[in-house]
Amino acid sequence: MRIRHSLILAGLLAAAGCSSSDDPVEVPPTGTTAQLALLESTDLHTNIRSYDYYKLTNDESVGFERLATLIKQARAEFPNSMLFDNGDTIQGTVLADHQAIVSPIACDQKLAMYKVMDAVGYDAAGVGNHEFNYGLGFLSQVTGNRFEVDVTPDPSGQSCTGPKFPIVLANVLSAKTNKPLFQPYVILDKQVSATDPDGNAITATVKVGVIAFTPPTIMNWDKRWLEGKVYTAGLKETAEKYVPEMRSKGADLVVAISHGGLDDRAYSDTMENGSYYLSQIPGIDALLLGHSHQTFPDANSAATQFNLPGVDKVAGTVNGVPAVMANFWGKHLGVIALELTYDGRHWTVNKDETKAEARATKTGDKPATYVDADAEIASLIAPEHEAAIAYVKTPIGSTDFRMTTYFADVGEVGAIQVVNQAQAAYVKAYVDANLPQYASLPVLSVSAPFKSGFAGGGDYTDVNAGSLAINNAADLYLYPNTVYAVKVTGAGLKAWLEKAASRFNQIDPTKTEDQPLVSTFPGYNFDVPTTADLRYEIDVTRPLDSRIKSLKYKGVDLKDSDELIVATNNYRGSGGGGFPGLDGTNVIYASPDANRDVLINFVKEARNLTREANGSARSWSFTKVTTSGKVTFASAQGKLDVATAAGLNNISVLMADDGSGKGTALYAIDLSK
Repeated sequence: MRIRHSLILAGLLAAAGCSSSDDPVEVPPTGTTAQLALLESTDLHTNIRSYDYYKLTNDESVGFERLATLIKQARAEFPNSMLFDNGDTIQGTVLADHQAIVSPIACDQKLAMYKVMDAVGYDAAGVGNHEFNYGLGFLSQVTGNRFEVDVTPDPSGQSCTGPKFPIVLANVLSAKTNKPLFQPYVILDKQVSATDPDGNAITATVKVGVIAFTPPTIMNWDKRWLEGKVYTAGLKETAEKYVPEMRSKGADLVVAISHGGLDDRAYSDTMENGSYYLSQIPGIDALLLGHSHQTFPDANSAATQFNLPGVDKVAGTVNGVPAVMANFWGKHLGVIALELTYDGRHWTVNKDETKAEARATKTGDKPATYVDADAEIASLIAPEHEAAIAYVKTPIGSTDFRMTTYFADVGEVGAIQVVNQAQAAYVKAYVDANLPQYASLPVLSVSAPFKSGFAGGGDYTDVNAGSLAINNAADLYLYPNTVYAVKVTGAGLKAWLEKAASRFNQIDPTKTEDQPLVSTFPGYNFDVPTTADLRYEIDVTRPLDSRIKSLKYKGVDLKDSDELIVATNNYRGSGGGGFPGLDGTNVIYASPDANRDVLINFVKEARNLTREANGSARSWSFTKVTTSGKVTFASAQGKLDVATAAGLNNISVLMADDGSGKGTALYAIDLSK
């Protein structure tokens, strides 16, 4: 108990330098200087412990408990600091789902994620898109807010336990009141140690305004929860409204927490990544970015968003505004060390002296080493952690084959087919019972390899042969989506598959040098069917939108006018990923049931999964072509046997360790076979 109390006290003391009071403060002399470090976490996704609930093993590469160590180190280095969270905080692990869905916490309980954040001591936080995944009622409850929205039960009826720090969000408004769902901004009085013009140490107050934004595309992604209840405003318009207001109320500095990346395409008030345009708003002094699960600044980054005009990926500025993006899952801490000068009226930022960086918990390679975990974090959420583990150990069936996504990019279906089977069977049963007008249409299903190596060699689904438990189903289906059924034409299905084929780079068969097969198109958007009834080829030598060939259903060419039903999830069916023709208008069934629960029930009924019945039906193949050079791709190290067991005999190992430091190897695929 002494450990717990000491940590909470330390967190409260860390935050004690801030208040939102209007008490008069002593004005410092003109020319006074100070340094104020803005610390950022983002996309934590309830990765509190360095633990993988799907594999039931430790994972030192992730976890708030290690990020907490970086925060302590930064606070020791910077006497004046403020800590902010960017969002995508309360969703993303089995622990999160357990507290939201399986065994929902009571009104007087605090989320495990907020427990540890309060203990460390945050100054303010924004809201990410995934905060809305569990609905407005849950979000209202766990954040301690009273939303004025039309949902049942009415979230305005009681005050529940939320975090101790303010949560702000400016661009999501109640359809009932036309007012922001959260407070749009907060102005915090930060007491800082400063130096007057004579070199004397003094204490001064900096008024720090904090405003936050989330992607307007939440209206598509969580349409089932949000439509008719809230609406969004564009980032640019919202900032133009509130930033001058914050300044007029005395804010010396304005920090924009934007849960989005950078996109310099023509501005739209519904664009997903509008942070680039925030950098052009007068009065914004710093940008805390997120959502993209990337690191900024990073001199070596090849990410398109960090190589745009006006973006300095070395210094960490966007059109001159200091900015950071602190990766995801607690892997990095963003730091912007603002150098401030008091001009007689306000504190101003000396941008030439300000430094931005993203600090990693990883300290070394080969073997990978990480900062030590803050041991006090684990004790704060021990009951919640153990409850989540007990839940995921619940048995549901068995499998006679290893189910992985190591080679999903080149045709492995072991971890995808059973998801498609479960979704298709569920939708077919519903259509037959409730939608007789569609009963004659074929029912297909598509799913994607959600874990496909983005975070390195450990970021793949891998379920061993043997008994299956809920944690395995959660590994096979990562997100808390619900099943949607959409009606499409043959032309619409082809367009869908064309978009998914953006996963691949265009290959030039005449090139003698190695060519990477996989593009930056996210693996979670690589939708594939897995049924012998549907067959098609992907020709990677062709440009985008012209790669799908020989699309047949039961051996017959699929006509543009043919109609089909496709089982998918609410994210895709509502427009997530920007797939053509998928905007919610062709949804024929929006199920309340989670894809993961549908999968669990399917496995329970099947009892014993086999590769022949549940892991070998591949609908697509690459168009055969002989290439002069090697076609390469990365996957986890030492997994060639997985490809062989899945019947992929055209894969070879080029480098057992590709040198990336991410636990990946370099493989080659022979496209002529």
